[in-house]
Amino acid sequence: MKGVHFLISTLAILASATFLVSASDPSSLQDFCVALNDTKSAGGYFGAGAVFVNGKFCKDPKLANANDFFFSGLQNPRNTQNPLGSNVTAVTVDNLLGLNTLGISLARIDFAPNGLNPPHTHPRATEILVVLEGTLYVGFVTSNGDGNRLFTKVLNKGDVFVFPIGLIHFQLNVGKVNAVAFAGLSSQNPGVITIAKAVFGSQPPINPDVLAKAFQVDDNVVDYLQKQFWYDNN
Repeated sequence: MKGVHFLISTLAILASATFLVSASDPSSLQDFCVALNDTKSAGGYFGAGAVFVNGKFCKDPKLANANDFFFSGLQNPRNTQNPLGSNVTAVTVDNLLGLNTLGISLARIDFAPNGLNPPHTHPRATEILVVLEGTLYVGFVTSNGDGNRLFTKVLNKGDVFVFPIGLIHFQLNVGKVNAVAFAGLSSQNPGVITIAKAVFGSQPPINPDVLAKAFQVDDNVVDYLQKQFWYDNN
């Protein structure tokens, strides 16, 4: 009888451990898992409603080649002639399929003078930013429990700054010339939520009464903001 109780207890512990492991990102079980955007190319094995691996199906490793791990063009300046004066070129699993399951991605950010990468958050990634050219004023805001403290720094060429996962952050070109920065992110698909666009440009719009009360402003102000075109540089 004791053996039965021991077996049941062991199975319960294993079940709990399995649940805890499955609640976090799994470790890689193979060298790589090149993503497939077209599930039909998976050889017909996966049907409708199939379970996804990190959001992407995997190509047969034997069919992978160097181009699956290659992306070209980040050396070229981007067009910053837009309302924000900035342009973000992201390299994620969506355009570099070999990133699938590797937990990392990259972005080039170009700034015109006074250009802004507006307050935003990456729900799935910490960001580390290095300035290649120009001068940037950067910062992030901590969570409510930490008192919404603002951390800021002026960065020059070669300087590095880290934005913790999930926290609202921004970058502003305070120099008189164009600026360029590169950012590494701790997710193959970090996601981005631009605060102003998400709040005032959601589809369908958030009830104006909700926003007027939340921001403690008149309904007319909310109506004006919701009618603006919220440009997205990502």
